[in-house]
Amino acid sequence: MTIFVLFQNDYEKVGMDNRQQGTVKKWQDDKGFGFIETAAGESVFFHVSEFRAQRRPDVGEQVVFSIGQDDQGRKRAKQVQELGFVQQKMAQKNQQIRQRNQRRSHQAEFEAGQKKRSFLGLAFYGVLILLAATDKLSWLVIGWYIALGIITYGMYAKDKAAAQSGDWRTPESTLHILSALGGWVGALLAQTYLRHKSQKPEFRVTYYLTVVINMAGLLFLLAGGGLETLTNLL
Repeated sequence: MTIFVLFQNDYEKVGMDNRQQGTVKKWQDDKGFGFIETAAGESVFFHVSEFRAQRRPDVGEQVVFSIGQDDQGRKRAKQVQELGFVQQKMAQKNQQIRQRNQRRSHQAEFEAGQKKRSFLGLAFYGVLILLAATDKLSWLVIGWYIALGIITYGMYAKDKAAAQSGDWRTPESTLHILSALGGWVGALLAQTYLRHKSQKPEFRVTYYLTVVINMAGLLFLLAGGGLETLTNLL
């Protein structure tokens, strides 16, 4: 376990293994030294040069320090810090660790979602191909879905690039219309891999509605309703 010490606008990394907590019991400001009482009741000398703060120590304040020796081998406190400062820096460090772990967790969840969404899109195309192979769906419909998927993915990519460069954006209604017409798989992959339009709740709700509309139209075609008309149009 480590803490980060702020002294003279720099960070110094020190280990907690040899750190102790105590209280400043005596301080001679004119001479620049004092004594710290440890948890065991021992008095330890320390010099102002070892006090890691831009002020003088106060009698009675709690500090954190490490034990060292002077040139004559006498015990003295080193790297003396305010306990509150150390606790604050440790709390900030722990918060940074939690945030980093959360980002890693979110990234792992996102990558897992990528695989699921990719499988869903490929599975849908696989079902369409199977239906066409068994003469239950026209190959023209397969071509329609694939073409719309590519076009929709391209429109998402174009819109993201425009958002990053400040250029003219593609209306959300256009993206939804393409999705409803059959490009929803391309939209799904774009939201997943381009990370575009994947966080806005209102957009996501409307997107799922377009998927339902498209599925309803596909089921209508499979039931025989309008399949001949659609084939003639294509």
